[in-house]
Amino acid sequence: MDTRISSLSPLSFISPDAFEPKVFDNAEEAVDALTALYERNTKFLIDSFGDLGRSGNITGRYRAFYPQVSIETTSFGHADSRLSYGHVAAPGIYTTTVTRPKLFRHYLIEQLDLLMRNHNIPVTVSESTTPIPLHFAFGEGAHVEASVSNGMADIPMRDLFDTPDLNNTDDLIANGEYEAPAGEPGPLAPFTAQRIDYSLARLSHYTATGAEHFQNFVLFTNYQFYIDEFSAWARKLMAEGGGGYTAFVEPGNVVTLAGKDAPETAPITRMPQMPAYHLKKDDHSGITLVNIGVGPSNAKTATDHIAVLRPHAWLMVGHCAGLRNSQRLGDYVLAHAYVREDHVLDDDLPVWVPIPALAEVQQALESAVEEVTGYEGFELKRIMRTGTVATIDNRNWELRDQRGPVKRLSQSRAIALDMESATIAANGFRFRVPYGTLLCVSDRPLHGELKLPGMATAFYRTQVSQHLQIGIRAVQKLAAMPTETLHSRKLRSFYETAFQ
Repeated sequence: MDTRISSLSPLSFISPDAFEPKVFDNAEEAVDALTALYERNTKFLIDSFGDLGRSGNITGRYRAFYPQVSIETTSFGHADSRLSYGHVAAPGIYTTTVTRPKLFRHYLIEQLDLLMRNHNIPVTVSESTTPIPLHFAFGEGAHVEASVSNGMADIPMRDLFDTPDLNNTDDLIANGEYEAPAGEPGPLAPFTAQRIDYSLARLSHYTATGAEHFQNFVLFTNYQFYIDEFSAWARKLMAEGGGGYTAFVEPGNVVTLAGKDAPETAPITRMPQMPAYHLKKDDHSGITLVNIGVGPSNAKTATDHIAVLRPHAWLMVGHCAGLRNSQRLGDYVLAHAYVREDHVLDDDLPVWVPIPALAEVQQALESAVEEVTGYEGFELKRIMRTGTVATIDNRNWELRDQRGPVKRLSQSRAIALDMESATIAANGFRFRVPYGTLLCVSDRPLHGELKLPGMATAFYRTQVSQHLQIGIRAVQKLAAMPTETLHSRKLRSFYETAFQ
């Protein structure tokens, strides 16, 4: 779909043999073809780079293209109205570039199979006109020896190979702002191949784990205490046989397999900015926990990149400031609405866009609180409130004139304040990823109730374990739901891509 390419040098192009388009009526066979084409083209770039670095013999400019998959339908049809994806709204040609088909195999098969069945049409696999940047051909985490590039020391890399083009890497489709030029195909997926590759590289950098380890259900937290508790629980689970999980992966891609009481390699000595931990299942229905730290910028960065993996849900489980007299330290807050004063998404998702609560997620969270705490029905109100969570971008807002913020918080009926939850929910809405928020009250600044060091230690020791188990239980409930039920139609706009 994306035909924009970087400027050409006078050197002639050296490329793999042209790939003749192929038509498939079987999704697995189509994905096999996408995989073979992608592997061929990336191998060509990697081998060419190595050969050129060793020989220094420059005879041209090297270029290979992303594979793409396309459909054409001449009928409006009538797809199952219960489904939020897997169909197109109008007749036409739709296409998307594809990267890392091995990583996305299950996802691609599911999306293509739904399209074939809903519209009774085949799919076409072909070569796109979007070049694969050399950096992305190597994949995230690749290490290239400096000596390999010695043969190109006097020539800029971009004169010999395509490099990442940020003019081509945007969120126009996901933001609902992309308009296909007249006569051009419409988008089939929310992200192009180069946008996905960009995020896969960023994910590896920020989390120190490979994309293949991420699970379809993601928990975000803003405190290391949750990581410590999750790691201890996961390691114990692995030592006892896994309990249905197959491996526990820590930053540095340090793997502990089910049935083992220690990882296969030593842990890394320097943590990344947003370390990720993965309790894996073979079908990716396990749990990923990411410590995003404090602040909306990290929350946006993490979700911007994890979104390309098309998770089935993400939840925020962290600490917040309680805003009501009736709340106590350790109480829970289930967000039903959000006040967005984080500002990091203002250019992508205007603040006038409401972020609705998703029934499936809300029910899973409330049910998990009941099961873990033992409270239910009216008694649950003793330890949990539902309502509006406000997210701000100034951690020390209390040091400014409080009249403005406090008035807005009161008018919005907010019951809690943090710096991440609305960002995560809003990006879930924006990227069509089901979202939810369950926070734990750790201080009450409006009432002068701040944690002293000793109080904080006791609070974290008693509450973090319970809160984390609630988050885990909620994720397990969501994982037990049919995928088509979880992906709500509330997240779909007038004109949507067929791919989830």
